[in-house]
Amino acid sequence: MGQHETVTTSLGSAVREDIAASLAAVDAELAARYPGDPGTRQPVHTVYVPADAFAADTVREWGDQALAALDAHAPDAAALAAVLGLPDELAEPVYARVRAKLEREPIEDLRIDFEDGYGPRPDAEEDAAAARAARLVAEAYAKGTAAPYMGIRMKCMEAAVRDRGIRTLDIFLTGLTEAGGLPAGLVLTLPKVTYAEQVTAMARLCEEFEKAHGLEAGRIGFEIQIETTQAILGPDGRATVARMIDAAEGRATSLHYGTFDYSASCGVSAAYQSMDHPVADHAKAVMQVAAAGTGVRLSDGSTNVLPVGPTERVHDAWRLHHGLVRRSLARAYYQGWDMHPGHLPTRYAAVYAFYREGLEQAAARLAAYVGRAGGAIMDEPATAKALSGYLLRGLDCGAVDPGEVERLTGLTRAGLDELAGRAPRP
Repeated sequence: MGQHETVTTSLGSAVREDIAASLAAVDAELAARYPGDPGTRQPVHTVYVPADAFAADTVREWGDQALAALDAHAPDAAALAAVLGLPDELAEPVYARVRAKLEREPIEDLRIDFEDGYGPRPDAEEDAAAARAARLVAEAYAKGTAAPYMGIRMKCMEAAVRDRGIRTLDIFLTGLTEAGGLPAGLVLTLPKVTYAEQVTAMARLCEEFEKAHGLEAGRIGFEIQIETTQAILGPDGRATVARMIDAAEGRATSLHYGTFDYSASCGVSAAYQSMDHPVADHAKAVMQVAAAGTGVRLSDGSTNVLPVGPTERVHDAWRLHHGLVRRSLARAYYQGWDMHPGHLPTRYAAVYAFYREGLEQAAARLAAYVGRAGGAIMDEPATAKALSGYLLRGLDCGAVDPGEVERLTGLTRAGLDELAGRAPRP
């Protein structure tokens, strides 16, 4: 058909307009419910520290302990590669980046724990701990020593501890506000959610605090911790977690899987409670589908096997942790929990190897897509979006550098953001 050849149609503009009008409500709901990736950095992990153990130097102390573990049990690149089975070509760059990360930014996301890691305390003691946590977090951000993301995990919305959790949240947020305002990296975690109404209650708390301090509506968001079977499947047989995202009214930032509470609620015996148990895979698959497209991120759980003791035992724990992190990354769970400083070397080793080993192939496929150059694989826009997201996550965590990504793809960060459907980062 020639460029200027006349074409004929049978449907008038009124039909199109009528169809558009009939779908207007659906269009609006799709835009509201599925805004896509928020374009912000997602931390690769969350570190939990009991409120009474949190101190001004906790971030640096974890980094120093992780470096000491490397010095003691894997003093060079070859030693760590041998323990974890890293390819020779990745050994040096991964090891160098791990050490640099532990020196520069050992913790990406830190949660001061007032829940299971802290337990029941006299009210006066928890009041003081919550006020102290706010003061230390505010000071850390003011001094530039804070983790990029910091906050608290309060007690849950169950009747027995509800008032205590609300009071701790209030003290912490009030302390931050009086110390200069809520930091940009503030993160709050609501644990042991069983019903969507508990999420609604948390959203209302955030709204009331915003009103009390004249804050922008929606300023305070929170994570929903999935630790009970009721959070995955309701009594009517429907998937529940999607309702929880909806109940948050746009405030939900992520879903965190609680390995041991959830496994126990399914009756899994202690020896078999793990991130790779079938009940864990089912729960996370439901979480993943419910969160897809909503802008709500997903985090895997943790292992309770700590890398402590003699070198042989440390190596065994490192191999286990490294394998679990790799497994999570392959399943698109890009975040997890770390429970001990000794987990940091294998967290970053697994993350850096994951992004570096696929860098050249992902970059080549993306460059071919952008340049319409073809190649051995024919990628579609959705795959280009995933490839861009992969490279962006590698950039965010320090696995790859902007210069090498731009050299391999011909794309700047802004170009990657556009392909990934992300809003440009400020």
